[in-house]
Amino acid sequence: MSKRDYYEVLGVARNASDDDLKKAYRRCAMKFHPDRNPGDAAAEAAFKECKEAYEVLSDANRRRMYDQHGHAAFEHGMGGGGAAGYADMGDIFGDIFGNIFGGGAARGPRRGADVGYVMELSLEEAVFGVDKKVEIPTLEECEPCTGSGSADGKVETCATCHGRGQVRFQRGIFSMQQACPHCGGRGQTISKPCTDCRGQGRVERTKTLQVKIPAGVDTGDRIRLTGEGEAGPAGSQPGDLYVDVRVREHEIFQRDGDDLHCEVPIRITQAALGDTIRVPTLNGEVELKIPAETQSGKLFRLRDRGVKSVRSRAPGDLYCRVAVETPVNLTAEQRDLLERFEATFVGDVASRRHSPRSSTFIDGVKGFWDRMTS
Repeated sequence: MSKRDYYEVLGVARNASDDDLKKAYRRCAMKFHPDRNPGDAAAEAAFKECKEAYEVLSDANRRRMYDQHGHAAFEHGMGGGGAAGYADMGDIFGDIFGNIFGGGAARGPRRGADVGYVMELSLEEAVFGVDKKVEIPTLEECEPCTGSGSADGKVETCATCHGRGQVRFQRGIFSMQQACPHCGGRGQTISKPCTDCRGQGRVERTKTLQVKIPAGVDTGDRIRLTGEGEAGPAGSQPGDLYVDVRVREHEIFQRDGDDLHCEVPIRITQAALGDTIRVPTLNGEVELKIPAETQSGKLFRLRDRGVKSVRSRAPGDLYCRVAVETPVNLTAEQRDLLERFEATFVGDVASRRHSPRSSTFIDGVKGFWDRMTS
């Protein structure tokens, strides 16, 4: 059967970055890894397919060859060996799966898998900090066998690797070692597996945790909870939990790093005559002085009214951009007043005196048409 395209296997575009490839492989590995799908031959095959695809595409030279020649780049000696050959060489140096789940084949039983969790926060929760309860589906240590995988607590030294968890073999001029295929790198075998975990030492459960979110976090920040990931096989070290922060949009404020921005509507009379208005901040309302003849779009800076940095604890600023509103639903009296007010602007001199931006615009238009018709 012909091989699937490596990019299709990982579910990424052909111009995917190294980070995109790593994320895609991690998703694939966590979904199909044999430890999470015991006895599932299809999942094991899918895992091997993902691993092979990543080993080729994560290497710049091999990816370039694959992009040019496809799978043929690694057949009949082209490129120095098949994809399987590269996988074997990867065992010498440790592969990406070891980095994700905490250990390579040469280290014996690997640690538990790291777990990712995306936490959505309101702007207020992100700015002031919050304690959040999260429920995470994960693998936890089996209680009846205390993670050993043995129903009677008895384990035997593996006859294949003699307890080392590794086997060494010769391939050409290379001497290689990898996890023992008989005991899976544990160095021990179980004659009477635990019925609850089927000898795996771990069971699927939903774990509830209290996560403390520090004040000042923002979208893209990551919080690490050591040892709160999946339990490791055979009682080995657990993985970690990584909480990725996502801050929801706010109805008033837009955040830019440690600064906040908001739009403040004012009446035309307030803009023309000046006024003192109250504007919202995350710590309550404050006064903002609007000078006379303020134009729509003018930006006012309120120092230290932004977000305290999660790292330096230095506060950012709040930027208020005023928007002059056109009045609506006018009464007859208001319309009459505005019509009489507008009449005072009639005439070129009055227009230039009271509407400098409009006059500049009109002069620019006249100059444009003069150039077009000359």
